[in-house]
Amino acid sequence: MSGADEGTHPTEPYPQDLGQEHPTVPLPRGAAPGDGVPPRPPLPSAPVAVAPPRRRARWPWVLGVVLVVLAGIVVGGEFVARAVVAQQIRSQVITALKLPADQQLDVAVGGIVLPQLVAGRLDDVHLSTKSVAIGPITSAVDVDATGVPIRGGALGSATGTFRITADQLEAAVKAAAGASTPIESVTIDGAGVKAAGTVSLFGASVPLALALTPGAENGELTFTPTSASIGALTVDPDTVASSPFGAALKPLFATQKVCIADRLPAGVHLGGLRVKDGELIATFTADSAITTDPALLENGTCPAS
Repeated sequence: MSGADEGTHPTEPYPQDLGQEHPTVPLPRGAAPGDGVPPRPPLPSAPVAVAPPRRRARWPWVLGVVLVVLAGIVVGGEFVARAVVAQQIRSQVITALKLPADQQLDVAVGGIVLPQLVAGRLDDVHLSTKSVAIGPITSAVDVDATGVPIRGGALGSATGTFRITADQLEAAVKAAAGASTPIESVTIDGAGVKAAGTVSLFGASVPLALALTPGAENGELTFTPTSASIGALTVDPDTVASSPFGAALKPLFATQKVCIADRLPAGVHLGGLRVKDGELIATFTADSAITTDPALLENGTCPAS
């Protein structure tokens, strides 16, 4: 019986001379999977192309670092410049006004200093001290200056105030009037000043109280009496002449003056004197030429009495 009759698959001869064009021999005709014919090996898959990782641009980070460094340099330079300028101003003011070397004087420069140094002029400078001697008065002083020249030139402007307490005023009034003054105490009340003491009338000591209006004129602080009380009698400038003690009381209505012009630079001018918050506030201005004319830095003179 042949192999075909027995239900088997006859074996076909291996094809010959197929050449390099047919590297794989096809399955025999009629063959099916599981008939003992080995499965065809899988074709090799083509390699999958993988894109290389994208490199992130670094220049924004570099630029950021550079900007931070530059900002640090500018801030550091501004800090140093501000400190140096403040120290120089303090030194020059103390020298110009002949103040003690250890005089407490705070200096604050407004705005950004570096551009102002380049321009050669400081826009805004504030000076302050809690205590400085101005003639017979010890006072707290504040000054605001604008257009302050760095390399020479006229000053833009300068205005300031000095504050006088009642105790300081009392000492100044007593020093100005000397031992002859009947004033024993000075107080600041409301918008005016009150002075109290004793006067001698017909051999008797009589209590005295004066109400004074403060002012400033020709480098002097002025205190003009508006009323006087002698014991139980109160008079004013209009009624003093007709009072029983008119001749004795009239001298009390003379304006009292405290000169400080000889303790201030000639280029500094008093503007006014007023009461505020329990203190006397004197205002002043400075001549723009005070930075160019040395004579204006010399002390002024008091008016002839």
